[in-house]
Amino acid sequence: MPRDTAAATKEALLSAAREEFAAYGIAGARVDRIAERAGVNKERIYGHFGNKEKLFDAVMSQVLDEVIEMVAQDFSDPGDYVAGMYDYHRAHPELLRLMLWEALQYGDQRDYDDGRRAHYRKKMEALASRLGAEPSVDVGRALVTLCGMAGWPNAVPQITRLVLGPDADDRDAMRAHLIDFARSAVVRETPA
Repeated sequence: MPRDTAAATKEALLSAAREEFAAYGIAGARVDRIAERAGVNKERIYGHFGNKEKLFDAVMSQVLDEVIEMVAQDFSDPGDYVAGMYDYHRAHPELLRLMLWEALQYGDQRDYDDGRRAHYRKKMEALASRLGAEPSVDVGRALVTLCGMAGWPNAVPQITRLVLGPDADDRDAMRAHLIDFARSAVVRETPA
């Protein structure tokens, strides 16, 4: 198979798999549907990725690389960071779905690659710098909280609707609230 054809096949499989995994999770995804959606024989999945779980890992790697490109790593303004993540999740709801499916499938018992760990380590270091502190477990907790704030309204829209009623449709008001809340929650420490 020529290199360009192999690359095109791999990209078609990743795109089809992203849709399938976002809709059905790892356990519910079917290689037959992925292959059909990609317009290739299902043996190409095994040839390119080895198995369904490795295909899911490749999808997650691709999606997280896109997030890294789209959302600034700079923590000079935590409100802007949370707003960027909130906007990204609104525009790309499959990321949250994929992350939730991953959590349901593996819980916290998953061993992640060094690239994914490095991504979050860089975020924690940037937040620590913003806080005038050293990276620590407490800074990590703050980072998890900021990421949760950005994703939760989009991950569980039913809760947002239950709490806010018809005001749940005012996404700009939620965004503004998240910005203000993040800015007030993350305050730079001043030396004594």
